[in-house]
Amino acid sequence: MDVEDELPHRLSDDVLETLGQLRRGTRKASGRPFAERPLGGAQIELVRLLRRNPGLSVAEAATKLGVAANTVSTLVRQLADDGVIERVVDGADRRVARLALSKEARERVEYWRDRRSVVVGQALSSLSADDQAHIEAALPALTRLAVALARAGAETEEA
Repeated sequence: MDVEDELPHRLSDDVLETLGQLRRGTRKASGRPFAERPLGGAQIELVRLLRRNPGLSVAEAATKLGVAANTVSTLVRQLADDGVIERVVDGADRRVARLALSKEARERVEYWRDRRSVVVGQALSSLSADDQAHIEAALPALTRLAVALARAGAETEEA
């Protein structure tokens, strides 16, 4: 591998390691919304999506998550069986189920979200103003990286 190839490879390793540390540190400091039955990563993603967008159909949720509809159907079945998600028949098209968090799940997720925000906010406050500014300046590039990864994942699924 020549010098030009080393930087992207090393940078990708560093990005993945740092994001993993952020995720693990946040999870350890803020706990989980369903501690008695920890949810998997894909389940948490769907729960977070429905917190922000109640009333989505399975197909709409799949599109927003960038996964196949049958994957979301499986997640919905698991989460509905556990009382986390409720299916409501669409008034305009009775063949379509609209998805929403149960009242208890919504309360737990809101508390967990608030707790995560406090934990990350406190950690950010402990950093220098320069570090905070660098993190803020990196957010647009990280967002573009997330979009590029989502695009690459969609292309892989199509192939």
